[in-house]
Amino acid sequence: MKQILKHSFEAVSLLTTTNGMLDITIVPAFDQPDWVIPTGLILSVDNHQERVSTYHWQQQDVAVFHLLPQDQLPDKIIILEGNTTDHRFALQTAGDLRQMQVRISDVKDIDLAEQFGSTDIDASNEYLDKNEIASYIYQAVMIDDVIYMVADLDKIAHHLIDLDD
Repeated sequence: MKQILKHSFEAVSLLTTTNGMLDITIVPAFDQPDWVIPTGLILSVDNHQERVSTYHWQQQDVAVFHLLPQDQLPDKIIILEGNTTDHRFALQTAGDLRQMQVRISDVKDIDLAEQFGSTDIDASNEYLDKNEIASYIYQAVMIDDVIYMVADLDKIAHHLIDLDD
């Protein structure tokens, strides 16, 4: 009998395409490009105006990653699927989410400006120190002449979960 290999989670593996189109959600982020999240990864978007480090969702406490500085009030929390239920986590942000369908060929990889790769992108985030900030950047992309961030969601999930152990 062949051994079953553990699935290695990558957000890209969950993207579904229909005729070359991607369903994405744009999530507002402070002091960095807004994030592009595959819409299929979003389990729930809840109104929540209090800054929290864990959020109770469907009988599960999920760790929260903040896309806002500590002095800015959030207005929503976005629950994201992980490669296991234990690796689900939430993004806390403020502003409107935008859903769109884009052609795969219209998503261009770009080099992220140095200012976003090595400085205080999110120094207010209590989970990541300055040396780790750039580590969650997976790729910067351009869609319709706007720069967005594709974050390494797996790395964030593992970092948040490891803190709880």
